[in-house]
Amino acid sequence: MNWCILIPLIVGIICAILGYLLRKFLGHENSDECNQKIAKIEAELEACRRSKTNLESDLKSTKATLDSSSLLAVTKTTATAKTVSLTPEKILTTATTAKPSTVLSIFNVDDAKAALGKKIKENDLTVVEGIGPKIQGLFHAHDIKTWKALSECSVEKCQTVLDSGGERYKIHRPGTWPKQAEMAHKGKWKDLSEWQDKLDGGK
Repeated sequence: MNWCILIPLIVGIICAILGYLLRKFLGHENSDECNQKIAKIEAELEACRRSKTNLESDLKSTKATLDSSSLLAVTKTTATAKTVSLTPEKILTTATTAKPSTVLSIFNVDDAKAALGKKIKENDLTVVEGIGPKIQGLFHAHDIKTWKALSECSVEKCQTVLDSGGERYKIHRPGTWPKQAEMAHKGKWKDLSEWQDKLDGGK
């Protein structure tokens, strides 16, 4: 047997086999790595697509909000313009056709004087039995400056106004004050006078 020929041949075959196996192994490694990179790129692409969809949705929502705001501003401007454009004739017509509840009461100083025996000023809260100048000042400080405003106050609200003045005002009882103010506002001076004759300091 000629070993000089056989040994190099065997070595060559072994090297060829090792080379084939090595190339196959490395090729498999590269294939897995490429697949991982492709999967990562696809995931990033999908994230970009979702982000784009969300941005488009936000843009539509913002546009709709701006359109609504613009429409509201135009409506308010139009309403203001219509109000300003009222002619004297229209104003007169509106005033004459207003509901009775919206028409202000007319204060008659002579009727008030005849019933109460003294001259009073319109919306003088001291006309109410139990209210003096200092308590009237408390109500004025709470923006209650007319008989009508006082008549619309609850007894609890009147008590809150009194409490704001301190301990010395807690002895007062405002239970009848809103009703008295309503009579004054409606010009029921005789009824108010007769009722006040029966009251004791507004109680």
